[in-house]
Amino acid sequence: MKFVAFERTLQGTGASRRLRNANKVPGIVYGAGEPATIELDHNALFFALKKETFHSTVLEMELKGKTEQVILRDYQMHAFKPIVMHVDFQRVDKTTKITKKVPLHFVNEENSPAVKVDKCLVNHVVTELLIQCLASQLPEYLTVDLAELQKGQSLHVDDIQLPAGTKVVTHGKKNPVIVSVTAPATEEEAAAAPIVTAAPAAPTKGKKNEKQNKK
Repeated sequence: MKFVAFERTLQGTGASRRLRNANKVPGIVYGAGEPATIELDHNALFFALKKETFHSTVLEMELKGKTEQVILRDYQMHAFKPIVMHVDFQRVDKTTKITKKVPLHFVNEENSPAVKVDKCLVNHVVTELLIQCLASQLPEYLTVDLAELQKGQSLHVDDIQLPAGTKVVTHGKKNPVIVSVTAPATEEEAAAAPIVTAAPAAPTKGKKNEKQNKK
């Protein structure tokens, strides 16, 4: 995926505010050399951020007529407005080792015995994983095949087939759960569930009748 960035010469809070008023987003590119301050068109960046591939693939950034490979590292949004405030990129090449979150794509869930036969509920405990690999080996996503998922079964990190040279970072957690299966409630369980009813409304004071008003 390719995007165009422009060199940013002015820095500071005031300069960034003027950029945003001009529908531009201030940013920075670091790694493999001197950091470069950049600016990008806000609307183009805003809609690019909605695409999964913009977050999880190596991007081609055109800057001053030169194309560099970068990955998205961070971005900041306005507290309550749909406005991108700042964006960070990192330069990479084939030898750069990176740590980055990659989305999980779940397939064949509806055909699994857990769903098709036992009518279970499949819980996606996590929807992305932090992985380590060379930038050239960064997968766009990881596929989790649920075709053989059974009632009462859970899938863990070790059950995912990873691309060569890719390692999942679990921060000390041993083989975390990725998918769990919840059996449907039986009729007896549903009947035994407590019924919650609304509390009766407190009586309100009525208007005084005519005789009371005359007293």
